[in-house]
Amino acid sequence: MAEEASTKRPLKIVAGADSFGCSLKDALVSHLRSLNIDVEDLGTSSYYSIAADVGRRVSSSSNGAVETRGLVACGTGVGVAIFANKFPGVFAATCLNPSEAQNARSINNSNVLAVSGMSTAPDSAIEILDTWLNTPFKSPCPASDSKPWPPEIETFLDNSIKEMPKIGAEEEKQAALGLEEASCTLCCLVKNRKLNPIDIIPGGSMKILRETPTSAIVRFKAGSVEPAHHHTFGHDLVVLEGKKSVWNLTKKARYDLGVGDYLFTPAGDSHRVKYYEDTEFFIKWEGQWDMFFDEELEAAHKAVAQELENGSN
Repeated sequence: MAEEASTKRPLKIVAGADSFGCSLKDALVSHLRSLNIDVEDLGTSSYYSIAADVGRRVSSSSNGAVETRGLVACGTGVGVAIFANKFPGVFAATCLNPSEAQNARSINNSNVLAVSGMSTAPDSAIEILDTWLNTPFKSPCPASDSKPWPPEIETFLDNSIKEMPKIGAEEEKQAALGLEEASCTLCCLVKNRKLNPIDIIPGGSMKILRETPTSAIVRFKAGSVEPAHHHTFGHDLVVLEGKKSVWNLTKKARYDLGVGDYLFTPAGDSHRVKYYEDTEFFIKWEGQWDMFFDEELEAAHKAVAQELENGSN
């Protein structure tokens, strides 16, 4: 059994997987806990949602009193790495053997380990994890022929840790402010309020006001139901007219909304909606709009009817 990772700060691992990686993730979480390492297990969801949740937590904890790293698993280990890496300060690496784990820590200071549930056995994955936990940044590794890095390479590696988080930071700042390099898009005038039908959901219509990040006016007829679904990006919503209920299935919470009410739904949270009156609302996603259904429309109608009959919150 590997020794517990030596760090200046207490170590915490945030773990998650999709259905193809959940068994391997569970085995690795058990191993981590046997080493007395603090683990926050986020469970199982789609590979992009769970990886984003892990990446978001690692990113937001980068300067905390606890060193927070991530562990993600999917079928190949590639998809979860892609989405974990969307967050600043996250260096996720897919590792299929201990040598790759050692290189990822030594060269890239990897703080999120991605593993493959389809091609890596639990015993092999534990060896990969132990290597990743116990390899310090800039230490000898297979890429250095197991020798110390020359001084000029060490300097490069030190500088890379400072420079990598800056890449894309200015673009993200401009996007957050609604700016583009060549023109000011703070002024975005849309006069035509004609809404177009939402083909995938009966009773719904929408007018896109801005593409990225997407903002829109949406209207649903009384009695309409949105089946449980989730989005890659979180969204803000303000009701302009009408009444609706939102069931956040991820958080097991119900929100009853009327005119003027505001609700934020985080990225990846599965939610179902019922409209009691003709309802119109403004919605703005944190990125580009998409929609992934988690149930069929018929099942959604039955679930809503059951919720309302039971008066469940």
